[in-house]
Formats: sequence, C-alpha cells, structure tokens
Amino acid sequence: MEQHHFSTKTAERPVHDAELGGPRGDGYQAPILVVPHSNHEESIHQQYPLERILSLKQERILVDDGPRFANSAPLGLCAFALTSFMSNSTNVYITNVTSTGINIALPLAYGGLVQLFAGIWEMIVGNTFGATSFCSYGAYWITFGIMSLLESTEFETAQDTCAAEESMGVFMLAWFIFTTLMLLCTLKSSLAMFLLFFFLDMNYLILGIAHLKCHADGEILTSIKTVGGIFGLLAALTAWYNAFAGIFDTGNGFFTVPLGHFPWSPAVRAHRAKVKAI
Repeated sequence: MEQHHFSTKTAERPVHDAELGGPRGDGYQAPILVVPHSNHEESIHQQYPLERILSLKQERILVDDGPRFANSAPLGLCAFALTSFMSNSTNVYITNVTSTGINIALPLAYGGLVQLFAGIWEMIVGNTFGATSFCSYGAYWITFGIMSLLESTEFETAQDTCAAEESMGVFMLAWFIFTTLMLLCTLKSSLAMFLLFFFLDMNYLILGIAHLKCHADGEILTSIKTVGGIFGLLAALTAWYNAFAGIFDTGNGFFTVPLGHFPWSPAVRAHRAKVKAI
C-alpha cells in the first residue's frame, strides 16, 4: 500500500485565510478545505504548512459528525395522544371540557406547538413521514384551539345554526382524506402504527358524518358522535402505546415492547437477512 506523509515544507507563495477556509477581515467564512486522499496529497502538503492541514482535518471531522438528536417521535405521539384523549372524552360524555380553557390551551400548546417541534426535528433527521404527520396534526390542533377560542368569545358568522356544524363536518372529512393517505404509508411499518392511523381515520370519518347530519335546532346525532369519540379514544391509547415502545428501550426498560411488525416490513426482512448471515 502506498504510504503518504505530511510535508513540513512551507508555501512558497503567501496563502490567504479565505483559501484555507479561515475567516477574512470582513467576517466572511469560506468553505472548509477538503483534503483529498489521492496521489495529489503530496503537492497539497508542499503548499500548506503541516499545522494548518492538521487543523483542517480536525475541522472536517467535526463538521461531518453533525448534531445528534434524540428520537422525537415519542414526544409527538404523547402530545397527540393526550390532546386527542381529552377532546374525544367529550364525544363519549366522559367529561365536558367544551366551555373551559383546557379545550383551548391544550390544543395550542401541547397538541399543537409540541407536535410542530417534533415534526421539525423529524425533518432534520430525514424522516419525511414523521415530519409530515407531526407538523400536519400539530397544525390541526392549533386550528382546533383557535376555533374553540373564537367560539368562546361568541365570534359567530353563520346565520343558520347548522351552517357551522356542516362546515365542521367538511373540515373533518378533509382530515379523513389526509389521514387515509398517511394510513397507506404505514402498510410497511408495524401493526401498532397501522392501528393508530386506522382508528384516527375512522374518528375523522364518523365525526364528519355526525356534524353533517345536523338537525334543524343545530344538534348533531349523538349516537354517531359517540362512536366517533370511541375511535378517537382508541387512537389516543394506541398513540401512547407507540410512544411507550419508543421510550421503553434497552436503556430505559428490561424488555422490548412489541409493535407487531408486518412480515413484509423492512425491519423483519433485515432481521431475516441477519439470521441467514449467521
């Protein structure tokens, strides 16, 4: 193997900091010099001092490492689960929070902003599905909180009592379409993640139908609303389960929480390939 050694010969011409990636007087930061590993290294070593090349190699290593982030999915799932649980508890008449501040503050803060932050972190680590879902549902809860805030301040624009309910029904059906697209993207993941989006999909569909079936007095069908709320509660519980599986790992728990990966999922295929290799 050909051996390459650093040369301590200094440059025969003056070398500017901008050429080496160092700062200029005007605050400009030039790109870090990439030292190639080729037969031309010796000529590069003859042009630049040894200390500077070693410094550039160290800078290159630090840049390539990049920032490290924890798994943000459990955080986003917990934010969604708690907000969805409190919201759908009113649909099944467990509690009534429609006229309290919790129906405004919770969607805006925990369900909204926290999910947005989780989605941004998923963007950074390159998870397109996580970024799309967390940012979208975070925006949904922020919208829901603003709508509740406007209702609490008696900001009414519709003359017909059913107009607002029908608008909410169309709003829910639009989220049903989006959730269906997300559901199709879980077919190669796990049963736990698939069930989460399936329950959420049914929640939006049934609640949308309930709001569209509005009576003349402005009341929606109680039975259909209850069924939609049950699916919402199931979605919340499944989201908590998925979040727990992401937190209760080998560092925090004594066993791995089963998610039920599909036989055709990449995780199962990778495990089978590993077993065959052994």
